[in-house]
Amino acid sequence: MPRALISVSDKRGVTQFARGLVALDWEVVSTGGTATVLQQAGIAVTAIEQITGFPEIMDGRVKTLHPAVHAALLARRDLSEHMDQLEAHGMCPIDLVAVNLYPFRETAGKRNVKLEEAVEQIDIGGPSMLRSAAKNHTHVLAVVDPRDYDWVLELLEKNQVTHELRLELAAKVFSHTAAYDAAIAQFLSKESDDLPEMIGLSLQREQTLRYGENPYQRAALYTSGEGRGVDELRQLHGKELSFNNLLDIEGAVSAIQPWPDRPACAVIKHTTPCGIAVGTSVEDAYRRALATDPKSAFGSVVAFNTIVDAATAEAMRDLFVEVVVAPRFHDDAVAVFQKKKNLRVVELPLADSRPILDFKRVRGGFLVQDRCVASADESEWKIATKREPSETEWRDLRFAWAAVASVKSNAILLAKDEAAIGIGAGQMSRVDAAFIAAHKAKEEGRETQGAVLASDAFFPFADGVEQAAEVGITAIIQPGGSVRDEEVVAAADAHDIAMVLTGRRQFRH
Repeated sequence: MPRALISVSDKRGVTQFARGLVALDWEVVSTGGTATVLQQAGIAVTAIEQITGFPEIMDGRVKTLHPAVHAALLARRDLSEHMDQLEAHGMCPIDLVAVNLYPFRETAGKRNVKLEEAVEQIDIGGPSMLRSAAKNHTHVLAVVDPRDYDWVLELLEKNQVTHELRLELAAKVFSHTAAYDAAIAQFLSKESDDLPEMIGLSLQREQTLRYGENPYQRAALYTSGEGRGVDELRQLHGKELSFNNLLDIEGAVSAIQPWPDRPACAVIKHTTPCGIAVGTSVEDAYRRALATDPKSAFGSVVAFNTIVDAATAEAMRDLFVEVVVAPRFHDDAVAVFQKKKNLRVVELPLADSRPILDFKRVRGGFLVQDRCVASADESEWKIATKREPSETEWRDLRFAWAAVASVKSNAILLAKDEAAIGIGAGQMSRVDAAFIAAHKAKEEGRETQGAVLASDAFFPFADGVEQAAEVGITAIIQPGGSVRDEEVVAAADAHDIAMVLTGRRQFRH
């Protein structure tokens, strides 16, 4: 009679799986809480103590770390000396392991979790059993994912378990345990101010995408399991998300992050805003963001930082949008959006403020940095010009500084009444970015006289200020730090422009 060892933290589907194995004349061996769940479901279970001849001790810390378990998993059935040794010691082979691990990631991801609490969720016996089974995959099935129970049972029933299947399950085990160990290492290293000496990067493929940025590129979505991003995405309507949709969603959610307490909307094209604004309501924020550059908004991703209502959905009726994303949608808003069959409606919680590492791929490696976050800290800000900003200018400068952080460098953003009125993004020259921002504003008939300007990095020359003065900009916010700061400030003074230096650059490459 074949024997299965089942010991799971995640109990999803485990009773159905065990019942299916028993129906196929398998003996089920189990441990602790899993054994109790199976017995309560009326499934015959052999307790692990009957196999090891040793009780669970130390609050369950030691229960499967025993030769009777690991010899049964590691014995090669094609080597008579292995089988003879099993028999000599009164041991029987174990032919399938269904194990998933203590919820370390979930525990470690809790806000203000204590080190001791997280450490108790480091699984020792589970990874050991999985690795033993996966190493001996030619003879032992290693099942780590509850989503695999049904098809594994089906193939067992049909006697269609192939070597390729065994290899696939084994690879999945080692990927899973590698990710588990990487999460532990990262958590234990975070007390240091330095970036980790070594980063283990293990990702789970969530879905295959039709193609990448272009049709000839293969693509898929992989998630890290951190529970702070795309793994929490929930699609309510529309066709499958594309590679570019997902990139734009990331840019959109980042763009609206700075305003947690006010309705905000960002309209995204090619991962950078073509419109962004706050408003008195969700609908107002949308209309003001759209007004920045309604032509470029065609085929965009539109993001909100709060619940979207039916009035906002109705306001979007005439615009072709690829994706609308928000933390939540009212049912009547979804009903409006569902009238457009191709529109993708996506719920995605806003990320919290906990620090997170950002990765960028280079050939042969990764660049790793802290995630860029628009800062509201004004402690380092200083007024560099003779004239101070007015109260109205201060309001718009704060908005513009937060908004320009989401624009690709070189980035210039013009703002008025807490809405972008012109954006120049991704230019090789900052003066060209300023020219484009002003051109876009004029093209849409926006009044630039009395507007403010934000630059994501310093002005290397005074020409950017001259460009701003020509269109009536009255206040500028920028990091400062150029060797020509004095020239730049002098140009601002010459045009009676107030200038604030933040001391903080906001490049977005």
